[in-house]
Amino acid sequence: MPVQIVHGNLLNQDVDAIVNPWNRNFIPWWLLLPQGVSGQIKKAAGRGPFRELAKVGPMKTGQAVETSAGTLSYQWILHVAALEWYWVATDRSIRQSAINALELAKKLNIRSLAFPLIGAGTGGKQQERSMELIRAACEQHASDLEVTIVRYQKAAGE
Repeated sequence: MPVQIVHGNLLNQDVDAIVNPWNRNFIPWWLLLPQGVSGQIKKAAGRGPFRELAKVGPMKTGQAVETSAGTLSYQWILHVAALEWYWVATDRSIRQSAINALELAKKLNIRSLAFPLIGAGTGGKQQERSMELIRAACEQHASDLEVTIVRYQKAAGE
């Protein structure tokens, strides 16, 4: 299926699951100040998904794990270890995160999945490059999965 690119908010997408660009999970979530996509997810979903994520322990770069969606309407949140050491996203970490999220989505029988621009915030990667890497991974690994890539755009009044 073709990849759809939209401008808006990841949390407003009509999909089965969303992707949370996370770190390698070696610092407890409650020590981190909410920022970017993860901060918005934490505010909207509550602490439940992040408590589940803490039980996973340290993650390898690019690894994807699922949790419940907390108070959000999605079936799952797929958390990807998108940041290398020192909070930097690389082509490899973004590519592996996207591929592993897609593979996990297939395993969980997810039909539709929304990605933010992984690594384009805290990770310091250019938005265009992040989108290019995610799109390429989707074209190779998404098969019949409906994928939306969301370029963040503030709503009027935000």
